[in-house]
Amino acid sequence: MRYLGNKQRMLEKISEFMEENKIGGRIFCDLFSGSASVCDYFKDKFEIVANDLLYSSYVITRAKVKNAKVPKFGKFRAVAGTEFFEYFNQREYPFIEEHFIWKNYSPARGRQYFTDAAVNKIDGIPREIEILKKTKILGEEEYYFALASLLESAMSVSNITGTYEAFLKTWDKRTEKKFDYKPLEMEHKPLFCENNRVFREDADELIKQLSGDILYLDTPYTITDYSSAYHLLETIVRYDEPEINGLTGRRADKPEKSAYTRKSAVKEAYENLIKNANFKHIVVSYSTQGLLSAEELMEIFEKYAEGGALTVKMFPFREYKNIKSSKKGDGNGLSELLIYFRKKTEEKDAVLKSPLNYSGSKNYIVDQILSNLPQKFSVFVDAMGGAFNVGVNVFAEKVVYNEYNDYVFGIVKMLLETDKEELCKKISRIVKENGLERGNKETYAAFRAKYNRNQNPLDLFVLQMYCFQNQMRFNSRREFNTPVGNCACNETIFERIVSFVPKAKNIELLNMDFNDFDLSRFPKDTVFYFDPPYILTNATYNDGKRGFNGWDEEQDDKLLRFLEKIDANGQKFMLSNLLYHNKKTNGRLIEWCDKNRFRIIELIPHAGRYGKRREILVVNYEK
Repeated sequence: MRYLGNKQRMLEKISEFMEENKIGGRIFCDLFSGSASVCDYFKDKFEIVANDLLYSSYVITRAKVKNAKVPKFGKFRAVAGTEFFEYFNQREYPFIEEHFIWKNYSPARGRQYFTDAAVNKIDGIPREIEILKKTKILGEEEYYFALASLLESAMSVSNITGTYEAFLKTWDKRTEKKFDYKPLEMEHKPLFCENNRVFREDADELIKQLSGDILYLDTPYTITDYSSAYHLLETIVRYDEPEINGLTGRRADKPEKSAYTRKSAVKEAYENLIKNANFKHIVVSYSTQGLLSAEELMEIFEKYAEGGALTVKMFPFREYKNIKSSKKGDGNGLSELLIYFRKKTEEKDAVLKSPLNYSGSKNYIVDQILSNLPQKFSVFVDAMGGAFNVGVNVFAEKVVYNEYNDYVFGIVKMLLETDKEELCKKISRIVKENGLERGNKETYAAFRAKYNRNQNPLDLFVLQMYCFQNQMRFNSRREFNTPVGNCACNETIFERIVSFVPKAKNIELLNMDFNDFDLSRFPKDTVFYFDPPYILTNATYNDGKRGFNGWDEEQDDKLLRFLEKIDANGQKFMLSNLLYHNKKTNGRLIEWCDKNRFRIIELIPHAGRYGKRREILVVNYEK
């Protein structure tokens, strides 16, 4: 695809650069996707988030990252009795007054962007595609693929040097070719994630709403305004018959010139972009002849990089000139830069970890859970809150922590409501006065007996630090009976206590069964998060033999019915669970999701003491 800044020739170099720097994760964001060559290349390795403000680029990007291969156009083939592209290549359309491209961008009107033969197709095909979409003969992704294919086919016969800022006065050889409407060229690769997201928004605003692992930036480098350079592609794909003006017939409604193409604004734009980026790894493509010098750009990056460390690689590259380009360099010394840094974590953005080491806690995948929250919500309910690792990290107008287990609830309430410094002093005093040491059975047993006589949250919290694998187990008389382990109170616990401050200012604490929730008291834009014991595993903290109610298929069914109730009430939910574990499959959950059309999001596998767990989120919304 002929597109300014296209990274087709750089793809393998970008991939090698990422491997050399061990850049990995799940979510890859291409914030200025353009021709989508980069996000298309990586769609088999990452969940893709892509964006471009131009509608033509949005269409091309969506067609590439939403499809693993060319769509089958099955319904169309059944109706038309022929293959999709073959049908349109055989079609001829009359030249009529409603054909906007012919009227304004052909020799008939003095703007020879296309020959009459080509423009006949470029006018006729999109009008017919719109009808096929409205009559549901084309599905959503088939529609975008068809439009993207039209754009690429039109570009191959355009009478231009590279962009649509001007047309050639004589016909280029490529225009002599017969217009061939053919499938969009893209990577034919299996999608890593079926739920790739594509946006058409201002990147500087969108970045504030996104988070993930890898942010790839390929902003405009020069004064070239992409909305002007590709104005005709915008008109073809929108087919909205806009007001046009000037020698080249540019759209009168073109957006404000990008800050990245203005010398006076580019530095501030980059500063704000990086500052607002909530991504671990940042990879940047840039040019040694960019509006902002490479040195100035790297000064910005150093401010936000861990330890100020940047990795830079340089590749020779051919210079592009448009009609307004300066002649700096005369094509000599132009190089493409790849820059990488790991972004410094601001304290406010750091993932908090609960001081309570509680079985089933989601501290190891909190970032993945947070990245899949809907873009807008006012209340977050951590409905089976446990150690409160998830809810404590959520920015919202209000976060509700609920935990049915009285003992766990008491500890978390204490951690949240007690003065941090005073709490640390009390814990140190208890450890010292009771002679608690790692693996010391005698002092541990004495302190356990003391706790069982008085049962208070502070003593239980300290006792749990020294017990076997931090398991909170009780007998039928509700006496704590976990044996001593190889754990102990340490400085990390104190650090977690001090930093355990919810990111939401308004916190409500509940100690109840989720079935007793009155959904009407929660706003419609509430998100309920559930983290039940997993049916496929044997959770000792809630197996019915440790002084608590057990969790079985009956309990699981009650939860699934309650989630359906939330969905029927127009509210949102997230459910943590497993699909597969130790050769077992959660068939009930899969069937339930299929029946209700709930979305399954596979998380990056976690390798822990139980081997790789294929953990998932089930949600009832599109992000």
